[in-house]
Amino acid sequence: MAATMATTHVAGLGTSTLSSPNKRVNLSSGFLKSPVIARNPLRVAQASGGKFTCFERDWLRRDLNVIGFGLIGWLAPSSIPAINGNSLTGLFFSSIGTELAHFPTGPALTSPFWLWLVCWHLGLFLTLTFGQIGFKGRTEDYF
Repeated sequence: MAATMATTHVAGLGTSTLSSPNKRVNLSSGFLKSPVIARNPLRVAQASGGKFTCFERDWLRRDLNVIGFGLIGWLAPSSIPAINGNSLTGLFFSSIGTELAHFPTGPALTSPFWLWLVCWHLGLFLTLTFGQIGFKGRTEDYF
């Protein structure tokens, strides 16, 4: 019995007499992907009609519904008179008229036109971006 105990003794962290040194353990997991051979995209070009493409042809997935609803979705809140009784849209459009009154000369750097321009367009582009994300996310079942 003592001889059997001596052969099954684990000596240190790296060696053990419980397993044979010639037997290789093959571990697999659902998290490990099978090795994939990297392909040259220039050689795979024949798959897309002979043209080399990195993206889908309709990568933007442009939809006029998003542009229409996004514009309406920005014009409605930006037309609420919240800035000293004026709306952001009204202030922006009136500043355009004021600057066009002296047309050949451009707006000065201290003109409020620049503030209204940046604020109005920033809000518009944020609304369009979130509208694109929300509309396409809904139609493609992301959420």
